[in-house]
Amino acid sequence: MNCAAQVVAKAAPTGVARAHPLPLSAVRLRPSDYATAVEVNRNYLRRLSPDRLLHNFHLYAGMTPKAPIYGGWESDTIAGHSLGHYMTALVHTYRQTGDPEMRRRADYIVDELAAAQAKRGNGYVGGLGRKRPDGKIVDGEEIFPEIMKGDIRSGGFDLNGSWSPLYTVHKLFAGLLDVDAGWGNRRAIAVAEGLGGYFERVFAALTPAQVQQVLGCEYGGLNESYAELYARTGNQRWLRMAELIYDNRVLDPLTRQEDKLANFHANTQVPKLIGLARIHEVKGGDPAKATAARFFWATVVHHHSYVIGGNADREYFSAPDTIADHVTEQTCEHCNTYNMLKLTRQLWSWQPEGALFDYYERAHLNHVMSAQNPANGGFTYMTPLMTGAERGYSTVDDDAFWCCVGSGMESHAKHGESIFWEGDDGTFYVNLYIPADATWAKRRAQVTLDTRYPFEPTSTLTFAKVRAGRFPVALRIPAWAKDKAVITVNDEPVTPVLARGYAIVERQWQAHDRIAITLPLELRIETAPGSDQLVSVLRGPMVLAADLGPVAEKWQRADPALVGADLLAGFTAADAATGRYATRGIVRPADLTFVPFYRQYERRSAVYFKRFTDAAWVKEEAAYNAEQARLRDIAARSVDVMHLGEMQPERDHDLKSESSYPVTYRGRQGRDVRSGGYVDFAMKVKPGPLILQATYWGSETKRDFDILVDNVKIATQRLDNDKPGAFFDVSYPIPVGVTKGKPSVRVKIVPHDRNTAGPIFGVRIYTAAAAGVA
Repeated sequence: MNCAAQVVAKAAPTGVARAHPLPLSAVRLRPSDYATAVEVNRNYLRRLSPDRLLHNFHLYAGMTPKAPIYGGWESDTIAGHSLGHYMTALVHTYRQTGDPEMRRRADYIVDELAAAQAKRGNGYVGGLGRKRPDGKIVDGEEIFPEIMKGDIRSGGFDLNGSWSPLYTVHKLFAGLLDVDAGWGNRRAIAVAEGLGGYFERVFAALTPAQVQQVLGCEYGGLNESYAELYARTGNQRWLRMAELIYDNRVLDPLTRQEDKLANFHANTQVPKLIGLARIHEVKGGDPAKATAARFFWATVVHHHSYVIGGNADREYFSAPDTIADHVTEQTCEHCNTYNMLKLTRQLWSWQPEGALFDYYERAHLNHVMSAQNPANGGFTYMTPLMTGAERGYSTVDDDAFWCCVGSGMESHAKHGESIFWEGDDGTFYVNLYIPADATWAKRRAQVTLDTRYPFEPTSTLTFAKVRAGRFPVALRIPAWAKDKAVITVNDEPVTPVLARGYAIVERQWQAHDRIAITLPLELRIETAPGSDQLVSVLRGPMVLAADLGPVAEKWQRADPALVGADLLAGFTAADAATGRYATRGIVRPADLTFVPFYRQYERRSAVYFKRFTDAAWVKEEAAYNAEQARLRDIAARSVDVMHLGEMQPERDHDLKSESSYPVTYRGRQGRDVRSGGYVDFAMKVKPGPLILQATYWGSETKRDFDILVDNVKIATQRLDNDKPGAFFDVSYPIPVGVTKGKPSVRVKIVPHDRNTAGPIFGVRIYTAAAAGVA
């Protein structure tokens, strides 16, 4: 992603000042999409019931729940993670808006957690569950004595029958620490210390190898929580715990500045680096940890990120610089960007570099702002970049509470947190051009940032009040603006000092002084990592999308392509104030309107386009349109799709298996079934002739396996170097009698004796084409 100048892993040079954001409580947003998002989110938080989120915490402590539990993930074994996010969101909203109800709810939750912790009597408090073999979900605490005895059954997302339990513990830790930071609620610290002591005892019982086995299951930023607990209390035991929680397999290569991220679950990794960065801060310097954090950031941003600043396809990193091969309906999990922005803030505070906030701005505007629907406050899980894909937002009802609902309610509570910063050397930084008023205590200043950026080019900072004196003001100049930024002071042009991505003006400032920056909001083309032929269109920091119509209308046409020698010449501003552009003669098969991607909440979009010269298009058009039509036809006729080897789809389809293992190959997830095992999962069906389609890798050596639908064998498949070097699909007609009168069936894959099955890289059921239709 060409969003910023390269930032490399290096120690901060002597003399470069550290910097700190103005407190969120000192910033008030002026009217804008950001202010709307905060208000929509505040109403969402008010609609949520603290007692429903506390249900399991009460129940598992032997107390009577005060309200029924929510559904979705809150009724699964990951229950409790939402409460931690909710606590943090309440704190941010209180500080951003001053709403006293937010503080009242947060204090109430801490009191209830303290009571539940006291009732248990061992320091533990939690709402996470554990699924027993009979399917019953019980108090998840019962897994930890097992682990202490060395009985550890750890997978990427399952630990002894509980779904990412330490991830859930981290969210609770973070919420408690944030309530304390918000207004000094010391009971929150006491609960956090009790919880910290409980898990200190769990880890103390383990050998180093067993610690690594436990850390093989997603644990969020638990290392960060312990480092923060140390920072608050000064107790060395918490620092020792922070350093103990270190995943050798992932973090060692990063300290060596090696990119081995391909096929790792992306959001599992980002919090580990935030934790390393925090340990580096609280220890007073740890070069290896700082190097790992910086290298990870630069690697993800420049080699694993999409044009909107998000990363990962179906939650996993692919090989570096292969984004062009992974533009799917499952791109850009919101949690990943939420965490990447946290890491960006940390790194910038060590060494102010405009390139860091070039990325922050891009991801914040294009991804975070697209992940909330202002109509109802719902949140996306993924932000799909595949042409015509629907975003899909949560509701406040019982069908959601996935991880990105939690990070979403946090993200939209704090849009004022990164606009204004002050350096230890007295510099006043403006990093984001979001309209806001702020109090700068150090200078007894009241400042206003007035702007309609990125829709209009000028942003004006006014010192309504200020203790007169000489100090620098630094305005970020995005890398894409190059040398075209114009700076004025009190409407007079000035020549600033240009350094580290900033225009710096140092002078004797006084009340009513104004400094303004005007940035060139010109259109430009960016290529996708992995292919110069796949491009996106941007205006300043804003990604534009072709508007393909409302989500109520399915997109079943060929993906649009851009054709011509000078693509930008085919764009005309239809309404610059809203970022709308018309096209003429450059889009195939027909002209389209381009609009800000993030505002396409309930509309379908195209963000990535194959581009062709006029001559190349003549040669490619027939084949291109035929392939697109084939893919769209299959997608339109699809009844259900199963992404094997991926956490949430396997849960959604009630996957059961023996001797079956997730695999990843060439960026695609799947499942491999060993001899004597099977994999079995539910899929939806509908009346009429249906086809089951499975995807395989074409270079597999000889193996045979059966495919059954509701225990009826529909095919025996042999794989034997069928299509070397490529994935390929095989379609199997399903006998009509097998699905007649049923809403769903179970698909079972069983290897022959002394054979394996697959790997299978996805299964799809779709309707057979009508007679006479190709």
